[in-house]
Amino acid sequence: MSKSTSILFFARKTTKLKNGESPIFVRITIDGQRLDISLKRSIDSKHWDSKKGKCKGNTLKAKENNRYIQHMNEKILKLINDLEIQEELSCKNLKACLNQEKDEHSIIGIFKKHNERCEKRIGIDMAEGTVERYRTCLKHTQDFIKMQYHLHDLPLGKINHQFICDFEHYFRTERKCSTNTTFKYLKNFKKITNLALANEWMRTDPFAKIKFKMEKVDKEYLDDEELNKLMNKKFEIRRLEVIKDLYIFCCFTGLAFSDVKSLNQEHIVTGIDGNSWIKSKRQKTKIEFEVPLFDIPKAILAKYKNDPVCQIQQKLLPVPSNQKMNAYLKEIADLCGINKNLSTHSARHTFATTVTLGNNLNIKAISKMMGHTNTRMTENYARAGEKLISNEMNKIQGVYQYG
Repeated sequence: MSKSTSILFFARKTTKLKNGESPIFVRITIDGQRLDISLKRSIDSKHWDSKKGKCKGNTLKAKENNRYIQHMNEKILKLINDLEIQEELSCKNLKACLNQEKDEHSIIGIFKKHNERCEKRIGIDMAEGTVERYRTCLKHTQDFIKMQYHLHDLPLGKINHQFICDFEHYFRTERKCSTNTTFKYLKNFKKITNLALANEWMRTDPFAKIKFKMEKVDKEYLDDEELNKLMNKKFEIRRLEVIKDLYIFCCFTGLAFSDVKSLNQEHIVTGIDGNSWIKSKRQKTKIEFEVPLFDIPKAILAKYKNDPVCQIQQKLLPVPSNQKMNAYLKEIADLCGINKNLSTHSARHTFATTVTLGNNLNIKAISKMMGHTNTRMTENYARAGEKLISNEMNKIQGVYQYG
């Protein structure tokens, strides 16, 4: 470098913070001009190595401080080099560049603000489950940045194609996620980068050359035999009996977890046929759906009419958290000898495949009951089972003659 420069990290031992520690500074000297900048970090002065300009020891705080010192040293060296190339190197210009970088938008900062806004929209135009996915994705993003970069946040300039590739690798290896789960998290993350692009906080799209290709997965559902086995099983343990009833209710109404959890008396109306119906809007999409209530779901509603949990919450059924319900369903499946990975969502698939399509109900009626905008969406849930195929093939039995 043509100009005389030096970088010194030091703990200001003459100053004590409220925690009794000394603040850490960096002193940059350019041709005799001096610039002291606080790193917003501190350390017990006896744990500071003045010769090496870093913290002593292997404590977590010492390691984090030293990583940040190294990060700042690299950043300052780069800025000094860039300013010297532009022939604008001075303490004043360096300070302006550092302040500009400090004011840069960061990925975690934007993610947090996005989630805070989503929290306020729960029940308005966003479902709790959607917001929960963003919360989880934020946590994974923070964990990844800490593991990969040893930092708590990154400026948007660091979110590039390589970051996305490394993030995908993290989900597949560290988190042991499937292809579809990995892509779902990355799509959540893409919402944040798209927000940054729309506000012109980012120059290039880190997802520009990345394509998501979801794998087709056969969703679990119960066939007639398994459904009857579950309905006829009696549990002495109340929590299992409750979860069994909730699951069966969903199997015969097609309601998703968030919809059955929010179900209250206002959603039960009298239909044009004079019978009771469930009429509401999907929590997830706000699309209207309507399902006639016949004997089985009616009996389940009557069973829990005076349940104390229902009365306190002003709901029709005592629905626990999705995590608890899924955990208990695995226990129920084992006790019933059902070798399938049951979840709250598999009940919706059972309604579409076994209860309705398997009994020759019209696909348009099924679509309306499930709150789908078109039958193509319904076809993702309702698959042709053996019973349906058999019924259809029997229609041509005897039509043709051989010999």
